[in-house]
Amino acid sequence: MQTKIKKFFKWFFGIIFVLLVLPITLFVVYTIYFLKITPPEYADKTSLQWQRTEPAKDYYRVQNNWLKKSESGLYEVYLEGKPYERGVAFAKLNNELQKYQEEVFVDQIREIVPSDKYLKFLGYFTRWFNKDLDQNIPMENRLEIAGYSKVIPKDFEYIAPNYERFLNYHAAHDLGHALQQYALVGCTSFSAWDSRTPDSSMIIGRNFDFYAGDRFDDIKMMMFVNPDSGMKFAMITWPGFFGCVSGMNEKGLTVTINAAKSDVPINSATPISILAREILQYAGTIDEAYAIAKQRKTFVSETIMIGSAADHSTALIEKSPTRLGLVRADSSQITCANHYQSEVFKDDSNNIHNIAESASMYRFNRLQQLLAERSKIDVKAAAEILRDKGGINGEAVGYGNEMAMDQMQGHHAVIFKPQQRLMWVSTSPWQEGKMVCYDLNKFFSQQYKMGEKAEITVDSLEIAADPFMNSPEFAGYLYYRKTAKEIRAVISGKVKEPIRADVIQQFQKANPDYYYTFALLGDYEAHLKHKSIAIEYYERALKLKINTMQDRWAIEEKIKKLKEKS
Repeated sequence: MQTKIKKFFKWFFGIIFVLLVLPITLFVVYTIYFLKITPPEYADKTSLQWQRTEPAKDYYRVQNNWLKKSESGLYEVYLEGKPYERGVAFAKLNNELQKYQEEVFVDQIREIVPSDKYLKFLGYFTRWFNKDLDQNIPMENRLEIAGYSKVIPKDFEYIAPNYERFLNYHAAHDLGHALQQYALVGCTSFSAWDSRTPDSSMIIGRNFDFYAGDRFDDIKMMMFVNPDSGMKFAMITWPGFFGCVSGMNEKGLTVTINAAKSDVPINSATPISILAREILQYAGTIDEAYAIAKQRKTFVSETIMIGSAADHSTALIEKSPTRLGLVRADSSQITCANHYQSEVFKDDSNNIHNIAESASMYRFNRLQQLLAERSKIDVKAAAEILRDKGGINGEAVGYGNEMAMDQMQGHHAVIFKPQQRLMWVSTSPWQEGKMVCYDLNKFFSQQYKMGEKAEITVDSLEIAADPFMNSPEFAGYLYYRKTAKEIRAVISGKVKEPIRADVIQQFQKANPDYYYTFALLGDYEAHLKHKSIAIEYYERALKLKINTMQDRWAIEEKIKKLKEKS
């Protein structure tokens, strides 16, 4: 009898091994040993011998390329020449910054995915999913990334080889909003011209509300590129990132991107930041930008706002993995949040659900209201709109709410005047710091002093920091963010010591209009098995403005489960 039982269990676990363990093992082995993305070959390796010099503090040079830290706190980098050489120069210039930036990025991934085993599995999955990623990226960008990855240290190759890892980093924006559905990319943008501006010229404002941890925007970088093909351009970036999220070229064409709701992608395609970069470098008009967008298949759904000095207009290219739309303004302004507006996507189920269930339409309506309140939109008014923290009619929605224009966690805000080739960029923190102005005419005509460290912003055009930074509410919000992190650490089990009662009380007072304040406290009390207190907090959260229907449903479901247990 015992022999039969042993045979049965051997047979049973053998089946389990064949059905579950063996496929996973083969998948991991296949991923590690066979799915290797090889950098493109480049014959001239002379640039690898280039040496970095430091002519002054916080100022580095490699050949004619340079990097420096401005007095504003922004980093500025100038790159020129062929793609591979640009990548090598960028890596040599910002070696220390790159290490810090990647540590920040990896730490944030670990915060979202604390399990090492699951993190490794996600790494294998990402490598398998993006096995053809390099084939969807133009050779120019692959060479840039290849040159960059050849020079930087191998500190993070336990995740993946440098080249392969940085290819995947350029798709992080896409996968982040497609797979996670977090409030990572709640961007907003607008443009006004003719009767809506004092001098009739175009003005464009945008918030890039991509959040990848509190330290991610420590290194905000202005990149000036003089490539060997296409147009000179300037864009806001960070170490190791060659894609474009906000930029302007020498023709006065601007590019910004706004995420929209997508299906989960089923295979790799061109990262949206790479497409935006291609447009920035090679398009001079809206039609040329549209033609480039039409040629590329992308991972996810995105709106690309194109401001064009040549057209004296701004348009929205709405792109999904299967469809393409174009929205041209029927007046002297155009606005964009995180949903589509063209007829092409009128009946798209993702777009319909996004409008009904997310904060996009609410924020869109608030933007329309803010524009309508001003007879003319100048640079100062644009900054005020981007920094607005209220809801419709100015109602309090809480600091950090995705319903507001300024969510106080974004990477940067930027204002363009394309016809004048002027570009204002926010300094830390988030969109709140002063906005420094770059006269790109100087760069495009090579008037910047390339041989010495010098401030290249226009002081007289600087926009002062948000006055909110000097308020008790701002200090309270900083306390709120710090305490929220401590509370989440207790909920996750990283910290065993409970939060003191006076800290909980102060936490509530710091941001009382934000639903998440009470939703988080509900999670905390539920973790401590204080069911009735948790329910009270959840019910308080439901009385406030909640940014998405998914968040509301999640809170309602938590209340239901707690009541069932009681």
